Amino acid sequence: MQQGFTSRDVVSLTGITPRQLQWWDERRIVVPAREGRRRLYSMEDLAEVAVICQLRRRGFSLQRVRKVMRFLQREFGKRLAETVTGASEYHLLTDGKTLYLETSPRQIVDILKNARQPMLTVCLSDAVRQVRAEIRARKSSGTCSSHSLRRARQAS
Repeated sequence: MQQGFTSRDVVSLTGITPRQLQWWDERRIVVPAREGRRRLYSMEDLAEVAVICQLRRRGFSLQRVRKVMRFLQREFGKRLAETVTGASEYHLLTDGKTLYLETSPRQIVDILKNARQPMLTVCLSDAVRQVRAEIRARKSSGTCSSHSLRRARQAS
């Protein structure tokens, strides 16, 4: 895999706007390495941006996403990307007000038994896999249009 991704790469791979990406850096949500004035995003940074974009598309506020990120750092000692790219699958669940992290199939059953409202599930690992697949596809073909990437993201 490529070592660093430019802002342009991240925008193309995730669908985030350049201004959002800059704002997230300024607010220390996802902080890339610097090479002079140029931002270089690691695979973990890219995965984190992809997951956050997925959550935002599902209607989560940036404040909620920050809470999830802080929770994962505090409870697991890991960044969001490190948590969802491990061997086990993690899912974020919500009843519309509260967010839950499901770490095994047994926990999802327990959560759903106690819920009185329908829950939305978001597979965080899928967002990371989708970005990695796009990177592999670009490496194979040399390039990929951002239009086809947007179409693939909308289909998921």
